[in-house]
Amino acid sequence: MPVEIPLLDARLPDFERAFAHLEKRRAFEREDLQEKVAAIVADVRQRGDDGVLDAIERFDGYRLRADELAVPAEELDAAEARLLPEDAAALALSAQRIREFHELHVPQSWDEAKVGQKLGQLVRPLESVGLYVPGGTAPLASTTLMLGVPACVAGVRERVMVSPGRALHPAVLAAAKLAGVTHLYRVGGAQAIAALAFGTRSIRAVDKIVGPGNAYVQEAKRQVFGQVAIDAEAGPSEVFIVADDAANAEYVAADLLAQAEHDERASVVLATPSETLAASVHAALDRQIQSLPRAAIARAALRGHSALVVTRDLEEACELANRYGAEHLELMVTDPEHWLGRVRVAGAVFVGALSPVPVGDYAAGPSHVLPTGGTARFFSVVGVEDFQRRISRIEIGDPLFELLAQAGSRLARLEGLEGHARALEIRLAPARRRLDPKA
Repeated sequence: MPVEIPLLDARLPDFERAFAHLEKRRAFEREDLQEKVAAIVADVRQRGDDGVLDAIERFDGYRLRADELAVPAEELDAAEARLLPEDAAALALSAQRIREFHELHVPQSWDEAKVGQKLGQLVRPLESVGLYVPGGTAPLASTTLMLGVPACVAGVRERVMVSPGRALHPAVLAAAKLAGVTHLYRVGGAQAIAALAFGTRSIRAVDKIVGPGNAYVQEAKRQVFGQVAIDAEAGPSEVFIVADDAANAEYVAADLLAQAEHDERASVVLATPSETLAASVHAALDRQIQSLPRAAIARAALRGHSALVVTRDLEEACELANRYGAEHLELMVTDPEHWLGRVRVAGAVFVGALSPVPVGDYAAGPSHVLPTGGTARFFSVVGVEDFQRRISRIEIGDPLFELLAQAGSRLARLEGLEGHARALEIRLAPARRRLDPKA
C-alpha cells in the first residue's frame, strides 16, 4: 500500500490554507474530556487512596491494594540484574551524559554590591516534584532519566515518580534508580496527577508536576494548576525537517518515520526547495514503512497532520519552521551553522546528518521533554531551571535609600497608596522627613 502523505507546494495559492492545518494540529474538543477528568480529580481529592485505586481498576483493568502502590526500594535495586548487560550499560551511559550536560549550567545564587545597595537572586531547589512517566505500549526508561536526572542535579529533595502498570518494566525501574528517584508509585492517568497535586495517605503531594502524557494527563495538569505548578503541555510527537538538495533522502524518510511511529496523531513535516528530494523522500517512505513494526500507526500519522512541502528557497523553509514551532527541528543542509541563525522557534534543534532526533531522545544529554503543538513559541525544554525557584535579594543602605524613598513615595501617592509612601518616609532622616499635614 503506497504511503499517503500530503504534498504541498508553497508557490501555489492554496498553500496557506493547507499549512494552517499543520499549525492548528493541537485543536481538539475538550468539553467532554474536561468533565471526565474533573470527576476523577474531584474523587481523588475527596477519597484519596480509594479514589486512586478505583480509577486504576476502572481504566487499567486490575485492582491494587493501597500498600501495593509504592514500589519498594529492593525492587529498584534488583532491576538492573534483570536487564541484558548491554541494555544496562546503555542506560548508564545515557544517565551519565544527561547528568554531565545539566551540571554544565546549574543556575547559582548571585549578588552585586554597590555603594548603598546589594541586589541579587537566591536560587533554591523546589522541595518536591512529581515526575510523570507514561506507560502504554513502550517502557519509557529514557523519559525517566530525562526528568529524574535534571531534578536530582537541581537539588530537589523529594523526586516522586508515577507510572502506570501493575508490574513496571525493569528498564524503567533501573532508570528510576539511576535517576535518583526517591519515591515511585504504580499509577498513571488523571488519578496520578490528582494524587500528586493533593496528596493521599500513600502518595506524597508535590510542588510541581512535570512530564508528558495522554490527553487525560494533560487535562488533569491544567485542572490542578495553582494547587501545584506544571510544565509545558505535552502533546503528540512532531518533527520538522529543513533540507536542501544535498540531503540524504533515506535519512530524511527514516527520521520522519521515527516520529510518525509514536502516535497516530503525530505530526511530521519536510520543507525543502528541492522537488527532487521531496519525491525521493516519498519513495523512501514507501520502502521503509513496509518493514516497520508500527507501520499502521505511522501510516495514520502521515495521512493526518503531516506533509512534504516544496518551498521557494531555504529561507522560506526556515520561516515555515518558525511558524510551525516544532518540538524537534532538524537542519539537514549544506551549511547548517548559517541556517541555525534563522531559527527562532523550536523545542530542540538537531544540526547535521548525524544528529537525528533519536540521538537526542536517548543519549546526547539535553532532555527530550520538549514543548509540542507550537508551544515552543513560549515554552522551553525541561532543564535544571524547571526544578528551581528564584528569590530576589534586596538590601538598600545609605546614601541610596533617601533617593529611592523620595521617588518611591511619589510613585506610591500616584497610585493612591498612602501607606506605602509613609512606610518609606518614616525611615528618612528626621530633618528630611516629609510631615503629613493630615497626620
